[in-house]
Amino acid sequence: MKAYVLFSGGKDSSLMAILLKKMGIEVELLTANFGVYNSYVPSQKSAESLKIKHNVLNLNKKILNNAVDIILNDGFPNNGISYLHKAVVEKSADLANKKKFSIIADGTRRDDRTPKLDKNEIRSLEDRKNIQYINLDSFGYKTIDYLVSKLFNITQEGSNRDNSSDYEVEIRCLIDKEKGVNSADLFPKHFQTRVTGLNRIQKL
Repeated sequence: MKAYVLFSGGKDSSLMAILLKKMGIEVELLTANFGVYNSYVPSQKSAESLKIKHNVLNLNKKILNNAVDIILNDGFPNNGISYLHKAVVEKSADLANKKKFSIIADGTRRDDRTPKLDKNEIRSLEDRKNIQYINLDSFGYKTIDYLVSKLFNITQEGSNRDNSSDYEVEIRCLIDKEKGVNSADLFPKHFQTRVTGLNRIQKL
């Protein structure tokens, strides 16, 4: 059985990938890119440190533009990021079908508000695409922090375009370059966690 894991290089998507791999599932990592900025580079480095194959899912810039329009109309990022995530999940399912992968997964967890698919959206996706979708919905932040501390070496620093492969990177680049708006006015400052390797006591 094969699985694509939507991958940002952070602890949640890394945890999902390792859990699936430890269950004997063949895992490949998948990072979406819309051609605005090479935001996939940090996730490539994290994937190399985990020794898991990494792929870039090149998608139409129009999807990113639609997300940015939602964000600018709302004046805050949540709905636009949610729209983008759902579009990426759909495209990932299409790729999985084409490549004969049975599973798509991501690192969304119980405490997340956005981006996240609800139960009805998951059922619809699985029925329409004939795919299994898995996330970390039963895992709270305490459990994830514990597992991450046992599994990974990580770095944490202020989020910027060179240390993150989150959707936010290309969204902010597009806003700053083409929309005449300062993206810093829409996105709060936050810290970014990136996986730099497996804890030395772990073996895959």
